[in-house]
Amino acid sequence: MLNDRIALGAVLLAAGSGSRMGYRPKSLLQLDGVPLICRQLIALSGAGVDEVVVVLGHHAELIEPVIKDFAVTVVRNMHPDDGQVSSQRLGIAAFAARLDACLVALADQPLIDSHDISDLIAAYRKRPGDTSVVVPQVQGKRGNPVMFSDDVRQAVLQSPVHVGCRQWQESHPKAVHYFVSDTRNYRIDLDTPDDVEQFTRDTGQLLHWHETVPIPQEKPDA
Repeated sequence: MLNDRIALGAVLLAAGSGSRMGYRPKSLLQLDGVPLICRQLIALSGAGVDEVVVVLGHHAELIEPVIKDFAVTVVRNMHPDDGQVSSQRLGIAAFAARLDACLVALADQPLIDSHDISDLIAAYRKRPGDTSVVVPQVQGKRGNPVMFSDDVRQAVLQSPVHVGCRQWQESHPKAVHYFVSDTRNYRIDLDTPDDVEQFTRDTGQLLHWHETVPIPQEKPDA
């Protein structure tokens, strides 16, 4: 059974305002000259993901031109301030093909690569038979991306609008398998300038803003 190929989709979330980053799109931070959102798309493609949906909201006009050459479906969340669950639900509802499983990834994780995605897929394929969600766990803490069966996807979509994959997991804890890993990539994301500075201290790597990103604001324009 492990040799059977699964049809896999991915949702990449990039709709946030970046309020703690000066209202700038975190996904357009660059590592080695490559925007983080592009690094994620390259990782998903390299791991053999069949279909990718990118959910944009705030800053869509800046992000969409950067990813225009990728074969992805772009969905706009017209109400991104409703929270990440709203973006997740839009994403998992947008797949065109019939899938066996999907994963939800964050566009502000700088170190996730195709090997990390492939390891998550392998853990999903080898998960206990009575589980349907696989969550990476590093030093006892949850990481991302998270992968789950199409049955879970359908169950989330049939649930009230405040329910996303995390809320479904909380209601079905026995369905969750934790993929224990020492790969810190699953845990690193960037929410604040302090996170960016800590990333540089930890890795020695510098992050730079994409040339289209404006200077930081205290609050978005009215």
